[in-house]
Amino acid sequence: MNRENLKRLLAPKHLAFIGGRSMARALKRCAEGGFTGQMWLVNPQHAELEGVPCVASVTDLPCGPDAVFIATNRELTLSVVAELAAKASGGAICYASGFAETGEEGQALQRQLLAAAGEMALLGPNCYGLLDYLHGAALWPVAHGGHLVDKGVAVLTQSGNFAYNLSMSDRSLPVAYMASVGNQAQLGVAELMDVLLDEPRVTAIGLHLEGLKNVPGFARAAYKALQKGVPVIALKTGVSAIGAELALSHTSSLAGSDALYDSLFERLGVIRVSGPVSFVETLKAAACGNLPAGPSLAALACSGGDAGLIADYAERNGLTLPKLDGAQRDELALVLPDYANIANPLDFTTAIWGDGPALEKMLDSALRTPADAALLVLDYPGEETGERPQCDLLLELYCAALKRHGKEGFIASAFPELLPAHAREQLHAQGVAALQGVEDGLAAWGRIAHYRQRRDALLARGEAALVPICPQPLEGQGRLLDEWQSKQALKPFGVPLPKAVLSTPGQAREAAADLGFPLVLKAVSAELPHKTEAGGVALNLRNEAALEAALLDMRESLARHAPQLAFDQVLLERMASPPLAELIVGIKREEGFGLALVIGAGGILVELLRDSRSLLLPTTDAAIREALLSLRSAPLLSGFRGRPAVAMEALVDAIRAVADYACEHADQLLELDVNPLLVNAEGAVAVDALIRLGSAN
Repeated sequence: MNRENLKRLLAPKHLAFIGGRSMARALKRCAEGGFTGQMWLVNPQHAELEGVPCVASVTDLPCGPDAVFIATNRELTLSVVAELAAKASGGAICYASGFAETGEEGQALQRQLLAAAGEMALLGPNCYGLLDYLHGAALWPVAHGGHLVDKGVAVLTQSGNFAYNLSMSDRSLPVAYMASVGNQAQLGVAELMDVLLDEPRVTAIGLHLEGLKNVPGFARAAYKALQKGVPVIALKTGVSAIGAELALSHTSSLAGSDALYDSLFERLGVIRVSGPVSFVETLKAAACGNLPAGPSLAALACSGGDAGLIADYAERNGLTLPKLDGAQRDELALVLPDYANIANPLDFTTAIWGDGPALEKMLDSALRTPADAALLVLDYPGEETGERPQCDLLLELYCAALKRHGKEGFIASAFPELLPAHAREQLHAQGVAALQGVEDGLAAWGRIAHYRQRRDALLARGEAALVPICPQPLEGQGRLLDEWQSKQALKPFGVPLPKAVLSTPGQAREAAADLGFPLVLKAVSAELPHKTEAGGVALNLRNEAALEAALLDMRESLARHAPQLAFDQVLLERMASPPLAELIVGIKREEGFGLALVIGAGGILVELLRDSRSLLLPTTDAAIREALLSLRSAPLLSGFRGRPAVAMEALVDAIRAVADYACEHADQLLELDVNPLLVNAEGAVAVDALIRLGSAN
């Protein structure tokens, strides 16, 4: 029922505004913006405000409105929400702040708010609201800069001011919906995405995130977007320590580890951008809904300087520029002057500027190419020059040529301000992206051009369909297993281990004789997780005499470094063969996010290189293999300077076994490290392991 009510909120037939004069103005803006349904203003103290007649109370409304904006204080908001729910209203936006973002008292009020809403859809609290440019419903407290559209992108943000500024920006982004989600008490990014993806007029989704409150729900919604081929573009803040603290105080959101967000976005095909400009331009590149099949590009400019910029930025963003064939070059030579640079990018010069037939011939020759898309660089001069009609002519001819040749395309200006609003609107009306700034434009197109291929690969691999494991929080420091216990816990899952015996210092000689030399000797205690520093490890013991000496040295070293430790258990293991590489395989648990498998350069290089990749669990063998090959130290795995390659399948199997243990014990696993995992051409072996288990709250 909540989902159906959310659909009412997103496609309302009637609206109500509860509050004072600002709500009267909001209602009038809806009428001016094209909303044709019935609207009511609820205010118990006035008969009319700003010329808008008032209804005295929610109970006096003729029906439960589909969508309501509540602009009252937080205490009154609670009672109003309860009255709307009793009236079978569709959904409400709670503008008031002072809820979970303020601490314990506010969290209690937010729980009361949720209880009052019942099955009614609830956006907020602590949010600006919802701009719906498909239906003209602006459930918004202040002015906004958008207008009705036939189709466009949906933008979800945790900052009302970001949404306000985006609506006012001079970028001509076609917005179908803009929602400020605030505290996400009930409706969050995941729930909104899920329903918005059922609207075919939503061509892409933009997310301005501080943090996610429902990682599994987001994963399901993002996978739905991937299946439908609707790009999701994310601008994630809270990357820095200070940014994470600000996110918590702003909307009570956990920013989460940036590496885990990267992992989540990577597995779901979410396109991550770094700032507001790249956010908007990438959304514009996707807004028409017609995505290029790949990264190849036919590029046109009337300047050698622009052509040089195109070549540089195309290479930087993984866009290819296929060469013109002989017939194209011959045709272009007939229409262009001798000094034109007939190549891709094409510098067609200004010699044919304003010459419609010549421009049309040039475009037909250049666009008769197997390239996936086309680019025209076009900068408009000032209106006072009187030269804009020639730019308009080229724009119209370019759009027509794209249609004739069945090709996707875009226009980018070299300078952002030199593509005026009328040109941008005309381009978007014809399904051609109008990108501002050739550098930002090619970066945006590069992201979208690679989307389809990445999407196909992700869907084929199957990892995106897996919902991340997000277990309940665990309390305290938990219980640390010693190395023997840790390895025995991992063994049934297929983690490869050295042949080993658990013994005592007094019985070590007999155990060694049974096991055979060369050996490794280790002290065993849960109180000694870092054995090497305390002298608790002796390597490559080749005979009984070496073992005797190692036992004596170990007893003396532990007495100095860990006098509280009882030296009563030792682990004897067969010495592993020399490795080609050492890896660390660990499990990271992050509250509110989930479990991640961390794979990186191991041994003594862990802290030095900081070379690792994170994969959310559950994962796949293909994802593990890709993560391994993406490490900076990957050449050690695939063969380097005459060294053989490692046994990759055995390595993937070993890492998969660690992941399987973590998935099976997700409810109690706090920490897991296998370091190092040694690997060579014959196989892999985990020579050290640590597991920490906790108990649920």
